Amino acid sequence: PGSMPPFSKTIDEEGVMLDALPMMRGGVFLEAETRAALATGRWPARAPDRNIADLKAQLAACQAGASAVAGMIESHGARTVARYMAFVQQNAEASVRRAIEKLTDGEARVPLDGAGEIVVRVAVDAAAREATLDFRESADQLSTNFNAPSAIVSAAALYVFRTLVDDEIPLNAGCLAPLHILTREGSMLDPHPPAAVVAGNVETSQHVVDALYAALGVMANGQGTMNNFTFGDEDRQYYETLCGGSGATATAPGTSAIHTHMTNSRLTDPEILERRFPVRVEHFGVRHGSGGAGANPGGDGAIRRMRFLAPMDAALLSSRRLNVPCGIAGGSPGLPGEQRLIATNGEVRSLAGCFSVSVAAGDVIEIETPGGGGFGPA
Repeated sequence: PGSMPPFSKTIDEEGVMLDALPMMRGGVFLEAETRAALATGRWPARAPDRNIADLKAQLAACQAGASAVAGMIESHGARTVARYMAFVQQNAEASVRRAIEKLTDGEARVPLDGAGEIVVRVAVDAAAREATLDFRESADQLSTNFNAPSAIVSAAALYVFRTLVDDEIPLNAGCLAPLHILTREGSMLDPHPPAAVVAGNVETSQHVVDALYAALGVMANGQGTMNNFTFGDEDRQYYETLCGGSGATATAPGTSAIHTHMTNSRLTDPEILERRFPVRVEHFGVRHGSGGAGANPGGDGAIRRMRFLAPMDAALLSSRRLNVPCGIAGGSPGLPGEQRLIATNGEVRSLAGCFSVSVAAGDVIEIETPGGGGFGPA
Protein backbone atom coordinates (compact mmCIF):
# COMPACT_ATOMS: atom_id res chain seq x y z
CA PRO A 1 0.00 0.00 0.00
CA GLY A 2 1.07 3.55 -0.68
CA SER A 3 4.32 4.70 -2.25
CA MET A 4 6.69 2.95 0.17
CA PRO A 5 7.07 -0.50 -1.42
CA PRO A 6 9.65 -2.54 0.51
CA PHE A 7 10.86 -4.49 -2.52
CA SER A 8 10.84 -2.09 -5.48
CA LYS A 9 13.61 -2.69 -8.03
CA THR A 10 13.12 0.33 -10.30
CA ILE A 11 11.86 3.84 -9.66
CA ASP A 12 8.72 3.41 -11.76
CA GLU A 13 7.49 0.88 -9.18
CA GLU A 14 7.54 3.64 -6.54
CA GLY A 15 4.74 5.83 -7.87
CA VAL A 16 4.15 8.57 -10.41
CA MET A 17 7.23 10.45 -11.62
CA LEU A 18 6.57 14.05 -12.64
CA ASP A 19 8.87 16.08 -14.82
CA ALA A 20 8.83 19.85 -14.42
CA LEU A 21 5.36 20.91 -15.54
CA PRO A 22 3.26 24.06 -15.10
CA MET A 23 0.53 23.81 -12.47
CA MET A 24 -0.67 27.40 -12.69
CA ARG A 25 -1.18 29.75 -15.61
CA GLY A 26 -2.44 33.28 -15.23
CA GLY A 27 -3.09 32.66 -11.56
CA VAL A 28 -5.35 29.67 -12.32
CA PHE A 29 -4.60 26.15 -11.10
CA LEU A 30 -4.37 23.73 -14.04
CA GLU A 31 -6.34 20.97 -12.38
CA ALA A 32 -7.23 18.95 -15.47
CA GLU A 33 -3.62 18.83 -16.64
CA THR A 34 -2.39 17.94 -13.17
CA ARG A 35 -4.92 15.14 -12.84
CA ALA A 36 -3.81 13.76 -16.18
CA ALA A 37 -0.18 13.75 -15.00
CA LEU A 38 -1.14 11.91 -11.80
CA ALA A 39 -2.79 9.20 -13.91
CA THR A 40 0.41 8.34 -15.81
CA GLY A 41 2.93 5.55 -15.25
CA ARG A 42 2.63 1.91 -14.31
CA TRP A 43 1.29 2.81 -10.88
CA PRO A 44 -0.93 5.90 -11.17
CA ALA A 45 -2.09 7.81 -8.11
CA ARG A 46 -4.90 6.00 -6.29
CA ALA A 47 -6.21 9.05 -4.42
CA PRO A 48 -5.93 11.95 -6.89
CA ASP A 49 -8.44 14.09 -4.99
CA ARG A 50 -6.14 14.00 -1.96
CA ASN A 51 -3.10 14.75 -4.13
CA ILE A 52 -4.86 17.72 -5.71
CA ALA A 53 -5.82 19.06 -2.28
CA ASP A 54 -2.20 18.75 -1.11
CA LEU A 55 -0.91 20.54 -4.20
CA LYS A 56 -3.42 23.37 -3.82
CA ALA A 57 -2.32 23.83 -0.20
CA GLN A 58 1.34 23.94 -1.24
CA LEU A 59 0.63 26.43 -4.01
CA ALA A 60 -1.27 28.61 -1.55
CA ALA A 61 1.71 28.53 0.80
CA CYS A 62 4.05 29.52 -2.06
CA GLN A 63 1.75 32.37 -3.01
CA ALA A 64 1.66 33.59 0.60
CA GLY A 65 5.46 33.51 0.70
CA ALA A 66 5.75 35.33 -2.62
CA SER A 67 3.33 38.00 -1.39
CA ALA A 68 5.37 38.49 1.78
CA VAL A 69 8.60 38.93 -0.22
CA ALA A 70 6.86 41.34 -2.58
CA GLY A 71 5.69 43.30 0.44
CA MET A 72 9.23 43.57 1.79
CA ILE A 73 10.51 44.74 -1.58
CA GLU A 74 7.77 47.35 -1.78
CA SER A 75 8.62 48.63 1.70
CA HIS A 76 12.43 48.50 1.56
CA GLY A 77 13.41 48.20 -2.08
CA ALA A 78 14.74 45.24 -4.06
CA ARG A 79 18.39 46.11 -3.47
CA THR A 80 18.06 46.16 0.31
CA VAL A 81 16.08 42.91 0.41
CA ALA A 82 18.60 41.19 -1.86
CA ARG A 83 21.49 42.33 0.34
CA TYR A 84 19.80 41.01 3.47
CA MET A 85 19.08 37.69 1.76
CA ALA A 86 22.76 37.43 0.88
CA PHE A 87 23.73 38.32 4.44
CA VAL A 88 21.57 35.52 5.86
CA GLN A 89 23.52 33.00 3.77
CA GLN A 90 26.88 34.60 4.48
CA ASN A 91 26.16 34.56 8.22
CA ALA A 92 25.25 30.87 8.08
CA GLU A 93 28.42 30.12 6.14
CA ALA A 94 30.54 31.94 8.75
CA SER A 95 28.86 30.00 11.57
CA VAL A 96 29.61 26.65 9.92
CA ARG A 97 33.21 27.68 9.27
CA ARG A 98 33.62 28.44 12.99
CA ALA A 99 32.23 24.99 13.80
CA ILE A 100 34.65 23.35 11.35
CA GLU A 101 37.59 24.93 13.18
CA LYS A 102 36.90 22.60 16.13
CA LEU A 103 36.78 19.39 14.04
CA THR A 104 39.43 16.87 13.06
CA ASP A 105 39.76 14.34 10.25
CA GLY A 106 37.88 11.07 10.59
CA GLU A 107 36.26 8.21 8.75
CA ALA A 108 33.40 5.80 9.29
CA ARG A 109 31.77 2.77 7.73
CA VAL A 110 28.07 2.04 8.18
CA PRO A 111 26.79 -1.27 6.78
CA LEU A 112 23.22 -1.70 5.60
CA ASP A 113 21.12 -4.66 6.67
CA GLY A 114 20.60 -6.14 3.22
CA ALA A 115 23.66 -5.22 1.21
CA GLY A 116 25.95 -2.30 0.73
CA GLU A 117 28.01 -0.06 2.95
CA ILE A 118 28.32 3.69 3.36
CA VAL A 119 31.91 4.86 3.67
CA VAL A 120 32.83 8.46 4.41
CA ARG A 121 36.19 10.13 4.92
CA VAL A 122 36.14 13.62 6.39
CA ALA A 123 39.17 15.83 5.72
CA VAL A 124 39.27 19.14 7.60
CA ASP A 125 41.21 22.10 6.22
CA ALA A 126 41.59 24.16 9.38
CA ALA A 127 43.33 27.04 7.59
CA ALA A 128 40.56 27.45 5.01
CA ARG A 129 37.91 26.42 7.54
CA GLU A 130 36.47 23.95 5.05
CA ALA A 131 35.74 20.23 5.10
CA THR A 132 35.70 17.60 2.37
CA LEU A 133 33.17 14.79 2.80
CA ASP A 134 34.28 11.93 0.56
CA PHE A 135 31.69 9.17 0.02
CA ARG A 136 33.27 7.72 -3.13
CA GLU A 137 34.24 4.41 -1.49
CA SER A 138 30.61 3.62 -0.70
CA ALA A 139 29.07 0.53 -2.29
CA ASP A 140 28.10 0.30 -5.93
CA GLN A 141 24.51 0.94 -6.96
CA LEU A 142 22.20 -1.58 -5.29
CA SER A 143 19.52 -3.80 -6.78
CA THR A 144 17.29 -2.85 -3.82
CA ASN A 145 15.61 0.50 -3.19
CA PHE A 146 18.20 1.70 -0.64
CA ASN A 147 19.97 3.81 -3.27
CA ALA A 148 19.98 7.55 -2.55
CA PRO A 149 20.34 10.38 -5.08
CA SER A 150 23.27 12.68 -4.38
CA ALA A 151 20.82 15.41 -3.30
CA ILE A 152 19.93 13.25 -0.29
CA VAL A 153 23.60 13.11 0.70
CA SER A 154 23.80 16.90 0.51
CA ALA A 155 20.65 17.27 2.61
CA ALA A 156 22.04 14.93 5.27
CA ALA A 157 25.34 16.81 5.35
CA LEU A 158 23.51 20.12 5.61
CA TYR A 159 21.57 18.78 8.61
CA VAL A 160 24.66 17.44 10.39
CA PHE A 161 26.73 20.58 10.07
CA ARG A 162 23.81 22.81 11.01
CA THR A 163 23.49 20.85 14.27
CA LEU A 164 27.16 21.58 15.04
CA VAL A 165 26.43 25.32 15.05
CA ASP A 166 25.44 26.94 18.35
CA ASP A 167 24.41 30.23 16.74
CA GLU A 168 20.75 30.89 16.09
CA ILE A 169 20.69 30.85 12.30
CA PRO A 170 17.98 29.77 9.85
CA LEU A 171 18.72 26.67 7.82
CA ASN A 172 19.87 27.76 4.36
CA ALA A 173 22.30 27.00 1.56
CA GLY A 174 25.02 29.08 3.18
CA CYS A 175 25.63 26.17 5.55
CA LEU A 176 26.85 24.10 2.58
CA ALA A 177 29.32 26.65 1.23
CA PRO A 178 32.32 25.42 3.33
CA LEU A 179 31.60 21.76 2.48
CA HIS A 180 32.93 19.79 -0.48
CA ILE A 181 30.77 16.68 -0.93
CA LEU A 182 32.12 13.93 -3.17
CA THR A 183 30.06 10.99 -4.45
CA ARG A 184 30.70 8.51 -7.23
CA GLU A 185 28.35 8.09 -10.17
CA GLY A 186 26.96 4.58 -10.25
CA SER A 187 27.28 4.14 -6.50
CA MET A 188 24.45 3.68 -4.02
CA LEU A 189 24.78 7.39 -3.15
CA ASP A 190 24.65 8.60 -6.78
CA PRO A 191 22.81 5.92 -8.75
CA HIS A 192 21.97 5.80 -12.43
CA PRO A 193 18.31 5.70 -13.53
CA PRO A 194 16.10 3.76 -13.25
CA ALA A 195 17.43 2.76 -9.83
CA ALA A 196 14.88 2.32 -7.06
CA VAL A 197 15.39 5.02 -4.42
CA VAL A 198 12.37 5.06 -2.12
CA ALA A 199 14.40 3.90 0.90
CA GLY A 200 17.16 6.36 0.08
CA ASN A 201 15.24 9.32 1.45
CA VAL A 202 13.87 7.60 4.55
CA GLU A 203 16.51 5.01 5.46
CA THR A 204 19.84 5.58 3.71
CA SER A 205 19.71 9.24 4.66
CA GLN A 206 19.70 8.19 8.31
CA HIS A 207 22.80 6.07 7.75
CA VAL A 208 24.58 8.96 6.04
CA VAL A 209 23.90 11.10 9.12
CA ASP A 210 25.17 8.36 11.45
CA ALA A 211 28.29 7.93 9.32
CA LEU A 212 29.09 11.64 9.46
CA TYR A 213 28.55 11.90 13.22
CA ALA A 214 30.70 8.80 13.77
CA ALA A 215 33.49 10.12 11.52
CA LEU A 216 33.46 13.40 13.44
CA GLY A 217 33.37 11.60 16.80
CA VAL A 218 30.37 13.65 17.85
CA MET A 219 27.49 11.26 18.47
CA ALA A 220 26.75 7.54 18.70
CA ASN A 221 24.39 6.00 16.18
CA GLY A 222 20.71 6.70 16.62
CA GLN A 223 18.10 4.16 15.65
CA GLY A 224 19.11 4.77 12.02
CA THR A 225 15.68 4.16 10.53
CA MET A 226 12.31 5.81 10.14
CA ASN A 227 10.40 2.52 10.55
CA ASN A 228 8.08 3.27 7.62
CA PHE A 229 4.86 1.39 8.38
CA THR A 230 2.04 1.34 5.85
CA PHE A 231 -1.27 -0.47 5.62
CA GLY A 232 -4.42 -0.24 3.57
CA ASP A 233 -6.71 -1.79 0.99
CA GLU A 234 -8.11 -0.75 -2.37
CA ASP A 235 -10.01 2.18 -0.86
CA ARG A 236 -7.73 3.63 1.82
CA GLN A 237 -4.06 3.86 2.74
CA TYR A 238 -2.19 4.90 5.86
CA TYR A 239 1.48 5.70 6.41
CA GLU A 240 3.37 6.45 9.59
CA THR A 241 6.95 6.58 10.80
CA LEU A 242 7.92 5.35 14.25
CA CYS A 243 10.27 6.89 16.78
CA GLY A 244 13.23 5.16 18.42
CA GLY A 245 16.30 5.87 20.53
CA SER A 246 18.76 8.65 19.76
CA GLY A 247 22.50 8.27 20.16
CA ALA A 248 24.38 9.61 23.17
CA THR A 249 27.04 12.33 23.06
CA ALA A 250 29.92 13.31 25.32
CA THR A 251 27.68 15.74 27.15
CA ALA A 252 24.26 14.07 27.21
CA PRO A 253 22.51 10.69 27.13
CA GLY A 254 20.34 9.74 24.21
CA THR A 255 16.62 10.43 24.27
CA SER A 256 14.06 7.63 24.32
CA ALA A 257 11.22 7.19 21.82
CA ILE A 258 11.98 10.23 19.68
CA HIS A 259 12.17 11.00 16.00
CA THR A 260 15.77 11.72 15.10
CA HIS A 261 17.76 13.36 12.34
CA MET A 262 16.06 13.14 8.94
CA THR A 263 12.57 12.43 10.28
CA ASN A 264 10.34 14.58 12.44
CA SER A 265 6.77 13.52 11.66
CA ARG A 266 3.93 13.30 14.13
CA LEU A 267 1.71 10.27 14.52
CA THR A 268 -2.00 10.55 13.91
CA ASP A 269 -3.90 10.73 17.20
CA PRO A 270 -5.15 7.22 18.11
CA GLU A 271 -8.74 8.42 18.33
CA ILE A 272 -8.62 9.78 14.77
CA LEU A 273 -6.70 6.78 13.42
CA GLU A 274 -9.18 4.33 14.91
CA ARG A 275 -12.12 6.35 13.61
CA ARG A 276 -10.83 6.42 10.05
CA PHE A 277 -9.41 2.89 9.80
CA PRO A 278 -10.48 -0.52 11.10
CA VAL A 279 -7.57 -0.80 13.52
CA ARG A 280 -6.96 -0.49 17.24
CA VAL A 281 -3.72 0.76 18.80
CA GLU A 282 -3.27 -1.65 21.70
CA HIS A 283 0.09 -0.44 22.96
CA PHE A 284 2.54 2.36 22.30
CA GLY A 285 5.35 2.86 24.80
CA VAL A 286 9.07 2.91 25.53
CA ARG A 287 11.10 -0.25 24.81
CA HIS A 288 12.99 -0.17 28.08
CA GLY A 289 16.56 -1.48 28.06
CA SER A 290 17.06 -1.16 24.31
CA GLY A 291 19.49 1.79 24.50
CA GLY A 292 23.20 1.04 24.58
CA ALA A 293 25.04 1.30 27.90
CA GLY A 294 27.69 3.95 28.40
CA ALA A 295 28.91 6.80 30.52
CA ASN A 296 26.04 8.46 28.70
CA PRO A 297 23.60 5.73 27.64
CA GLY A 298 21.72 5.67 24.37
CA GLY A 299 18.01 6.36 24.26
CA ASP A 300 15.50 3.51 24.31
CA GLY A 301 13.38 2.59 21.32
CA ALA A 302 9.61 2.22 21.23
CA ILE A 303 7.05 -0.59 21.03
CA ARG A 304 3.91 -0.18 18.92
CA ARG A 305 1.23 -2.85 18.74
CA MET A 306 -1.70 -2.55 16.33
CA ARG A 307 -4.67 -4.90 15.93
CA PHE A 308 -6.45 -5.04 12.58
CA LEU A 309 -10.23 -5.30 12.65
CA ALA A 310 -10.58 -6.09 8.94
CA PRO A 311 -8.42 -7.80 6.31
CA MET A 312 -5.74 -5.45 4.97
CA ASP A 313 -2.26 -5.40 3.47
CA ALA A 314 0.56 -4.13 5.68
CA ALA A 315 4.20 -3.35 4.93
CA LEU A 316 7.32 -2.15 6.71
CA LEU A 317 10.35 -0.48 5.18
CA SER A 318 13.06 -0.24 7.81
CA SER A 319 16.66 -1.01 8.74
CA ARG A 320 18.89 -1.66 11.75
CA ARG A 321 17.30 -5.07 12.18
CA LEU A 322 20.52 -7.00 11.55
CA ASN A 323 23.20 -4.37 12.17
CA VAL A 324 23.10 -2.68 15.57
CA PRO A 325 23.21 1.08 16.24
CA CYS A 326 26.85 1.41 17.26
CA GLY A 327 28.11 3.18 20.34
CA ILE A 328 31.05 5.57 20.28
CA ALA A 329 34.19 6.15 22.40
CA GLY A 330 33.70 2.79 24.12
CA GLY A 331 29.92 2.97 24.46
CA SER A 332 27.76 -0.11 23.83
CA PRO A 333 25.42 -0.52 20.85
CA GLY A 334 21.67 -0.23 21.07
CA LEU A 335 19.43 -3.19 20.37
CA PRO A 336 18.30 -3.72 16.78
CA GLY A 337 14.62 -3.54 15.90
CA GLU A 338 12.21 -6.46 15.78
CA GLN A 339 8.74 -7.04 14.39
CA ARG A 340 6.24 -9.85 14.48
CA LEU A 341 2.77 -10.88 13.33
CA ILE A 342 0.58 -12.32 16.09
CA ALA A 343 -2.30 -14.28 14.55
CA THR A 344 -5.72 -14.66 16.13
CA ASN A 345 -4.88 -18.27 17.06
CA GLY A 346 -1.89 -17.06 19.09
CA GLU A 347 0.75 -18.08 16.56
CA VAL A 348 3.68 -15.65 16.50
CA ARG A 349 5.57 -15.13 13.26
CA SER A 350 8.78 -13.09 13.14
CA LEU A 351 8.96 -10.67 10.24
CA ALA A 352 11.92 -9.22 8.39
CA GLY A 353 12.86 -5.56 8.60
CA CYS A 354 11.30 -5.09 5.17
CA PHE A 355 8.07 -7.03 4.80
CA SER A 356 4.75 -7.02 2.99
CA VAL A 357 2.01 -9.24 4.41
CA SER A 358 -1.73 -9.72 4.28
CA VAL A 359 -3.38 -9.56 7.69
CA ALA A 360 -6.72 -11.05 8.72
CA ALA A 361 -9.25 -9.48 11.03
CA GLY A 362 -7.96 -9.89 14.57
CA ASP A 363 -4.28 -10.16 13.63
CA VAL A 364 -1.75 -7.99 15.47
CA ILE A 365 1.47 -6.46 14.17
CA GLU A 366 3.99 -5.49 16.83
CA ILE A 367 7.03 -3.37 16.02
CA GLU A 368 9.96 -2.78 18.39
CA THR A 369 12.20 0.03 17.16
CA PRO A 370 15.98 0.19 17.74
CA GLY A 371 17.65 1.94 20.65
CA GLY A 372 20.50 4.41 20.32
CA GLY A 373 24.19 3.73 20.96
CA GLY A 374 25.94 4.79 24.16
CA PHE A 375 28.87 7.19 24.56
CA GLY A 376 31.93 6.18 26.58
CA PRO A 377 32.45 3.09 28.77
CA ALA A 378 29.73 2.45 31.35
